[in-house]
Amino acid sequence: MHPGFPLDSFPPAGAQPAYWVGPRHLAGDDGRLYDVVADALSGLGWTSLTIVRGRQEPDEKPEDRQVLRSTVLHISPDSLRWAQWVLPDEPFYLGDLPIAWQTSARADTSSLLAQWSAYFTPGVPGEAVADFLVALDARDQPAVPLADPELILGAVTGHGWLRDIDQPQAAATDPTFTSHVSMGEVPPLIQDADLRALTTGADEAGPSGWQAWAEPALGAPCLWAASFSSSVPHDLVAAFAASISSTAPVLRRVLPESTQDRLLRAPAG
Repeated sequence: MHPGFPLDSFPPAGAQPAYWVGPRHLAGDDGRLYDVVADALSGLGWTSLTIVRGRQEPDEKPEDRQVLRSTVLHISPDSLRWAQWVLPDEPFYLGDLPIAWQTSARADTSSLLAQWSAYFTPGVPGEAVADFLVALDARDQPAVPLADPELILGAVTGHGWLRDIDQPQAAATDPTFTSHVSMGEVPPLIQDADLRALTTGADEAGPSGWQAWAEPALGAPCLWAASFSSSVPHDLVAAFAASISSTAPVLRRVLPESTQDRLLRAPAG
């Protein structure tokens, strides 16, 4: 028996063996980042739309169409929040990783512009993205800002993470100094309704937002990265932070090569 690890059935014959692993922030996305998040959104009643951009010749059969890019847009029942799977659509990069999910919200349906956006690369545990979206779905007014850094820092320090010595009110890291959450200037191309994002000069600091990432070794490629624009409500960032730092094990069949030696694992079954 493995205390703390939930019981589960054995994997189907021929499937890769499944394990309960931890810590979650080093467990990767199991190669199922789309499926895990899409299933959660479907359970919340969000509508999914496939957006296809391609090329079709005259009299060409639909099955012969050359699809150049295809993304999937998930929209909440009130149309105030949405999440888009953009990995196939030539996304921009965050921490040298392409964006996989982009999530946004607006104040009302008359506005075409998002009030804020959050971005998640491959490698982010799907459980953390799903928990962020569940919190977003439950919020009555998704675009109303809330600034309280202690919500984020309290979420991770409650799971054993350490406050940064130099920035105790704005950053924290896990005990192995591999994964981080930090308030700082947002990277380029992060969309937000804050006008400072458009008017900041080349030598001026832009608006600040929460960033999170895992760097298995100093100078090594990131395992995953997440970026929250300056207007993302801090209670939503805290939902992500609480999930990514959770000590509860997660089910995995595919382990990240860069962190598999650091993972505790127990057979799922």
